[in-house]
Amino acid sequence: MTVMHIGLTDGSNLLTNYMGTSYMVAVLISVFADTFIGRYKTVIISSVIELVGLLILTLQAHSNKLKPPYCVFPFDPKCETVSGDGRTHLYVGLYLVAIGSAGIKAALPAHCADQFDEKHPTEKLQMSSFFNWLLLSLCTGGAISVTVFVWIQNYKGWDKGFGAATGVMGLALLVFIAGLPGYRISVVQGSTALLEILQVDRNVHVEHRNDCPLRCFQVYVAAIRNRNMKLPENPDELYEISKSKAPPDTDFMAHRDKPFRFLDKAAIVQAPTDEAPSPWRQCRVTQVEHAKTVLAMVPIFCSAIIMSTCLAQLQTFSIQQGVTMDRTIGTFKMPPASLPIIPLIVLVFAVPIYERGFVPFARRITGHPNGIPHLQRVGVGLVLSIVSMAIAAVVEVRRKRVAARHGMLDANPMLGKQLPISCFWLAPQFTVFGVADMFTFIGLLEFFYSQAPPALKSMSSSFLWCPMSLGYFLSTIIVKAVNAATKGATASGGWLAGNNINRNHLDLFFWLLAVLSFLNFLNYLFWASWYKYKPQQSAHVPAEHKV
Repeated sequence: MTVMHIGLTDGSNLLTNYMGTSYMVAVLISVFADTFIGRYKTVIISSVIELVGLLILTLQAHSNKLKPPYCVFPFDPKCETVSGDGRTHLYVGLYLVAIGSAGIKAALPAHCADQFDEKHPTEKLQMSSFFNWLLLSLCTGGAISVTVFVWIQNYKGWDKGFGAATGVMGLALLVFIAGLPGYRISVVQGSTALLEILQVDRNVHVEHRNDCPLRCFQVYVAAIRNRNMKLPENPDELYEISKSKAPPDTDFMAHRDKPFRFLDKAAIVQAPTDEAPSPWRQCRVTQVEHAKTVLAMVPIFCSAIIMSTCLAQLQTFSIQQGVTMDRTIGTFKMPPASLPIIPLIVLVFAVPIYERGFVPFARRITGHPNGIPHLQRVGVGLVLSIVSMAIAAVVEVRRKRVAARHGMLDANPMLGKQLPISCFWLAPQFTVFGVADMFTFIGLLEFFYSQAPPALKSMSSSFLWCPMSLGYFLSTIIVKAVNAATKGATASGGWLAGNNINRNHLDLFFWLLAVLSFLNFLNYLFWASWYKYKPQQSAHVPAEHKV
């Protein structure tokens, strides 16, 4: 807004589209990483791409030719929006950063999880702790970003701020490369679960191969093709390969009546013929059970869509709220972009307390290795997201009342005319949502990694990024839909239209998100109570660890 002179609504949509693209591309890159080059190489290449994007933004911030002339946006009618080469540089730089960060999102968590053996009792617990420490690392980096880097950008220049980010990204790449000799490197499979699900090859039989991803899609096709066949009363009559004839590392899973009993028809033994049964008509019981698990997890993960939409508002409109408020702390004036430091500081302290205090305490009470089950942890986060949006609505009502009481509805914050209300009124909504983030998103990562078929575990993080991506894109759609539906409600042409947030109805928008979040939670309760955890395999303890 202040440099490129892009309006509030367009700027918010630009940001949510950028974030949505980054998360969506992460899903595609995870397929590319598993199929062709491996995860650690993906992290290295993605880091280089992000470095190039940051370098382009640094050069643009340093060159006056690639920026519109300075003006007091949005109150100066002569302000020019970035266009031409400047707009091209902006989008190329931003989306190179988006692609680079997408590759890191896709490959780094899975690469880190590869360092733990899920069948080893000690390392299995360490893997659960890893996801919490991953969140702590992200929060620590984020805290430095919204304080040190924002200070550099505001007081030393945007070019120096982007330059510092470029330098730190380069340092991170060197640190990652330095650890290569000690990493456990996952073997490139030459294929992924997603590709094998989509490919149709009647002549390839992979049922005896444990290293080939299970074809969940085959189960759905076979169940439809066998829909008129009668299920045997005894589940033991369904098709499964013999354990005595299968390779030692072949995966087996016991039959379950629920959920999706109709998928059992995919495992009905076909009448004997001269040719081997088609894998698109006869599947293993283990294959069917994995397909049931994947299908049952879909509505659970969709619950993160609305929560990501709420997160997008805290990263856009709530920052603009802070611009209009008093941000002084003693003699220091906090930049509005540093407001996210509030939930980050909370998480920096909350994650160790949760990991070292709450989890061992809850583990003694519940007997669950993670303290509380994954779905309960996710549910707590969804409830807190509702509370966060309700708090945001109440705070916005108070902020606008202060503006009206002091006759400052049209005050220009860019000229130093802030409302006499502290920006720390925004702290509760940021704090509550930060804790919600810790419960929900890390809970979903643990949930998927513990429940997914072995071949899909490498895509665990990407299955979370996908609903987050949809949540950001949904934010853009909702903002445009709300403005279209409320076009006659305000002089600016909608609840969120125009660049003067004091004249908008952001409080009503937050209430709308609270209602949507509540409906999303009710939907989640239905699917979470219906979901049946798959039985966990007993951990194998190597002989040297039995002593």
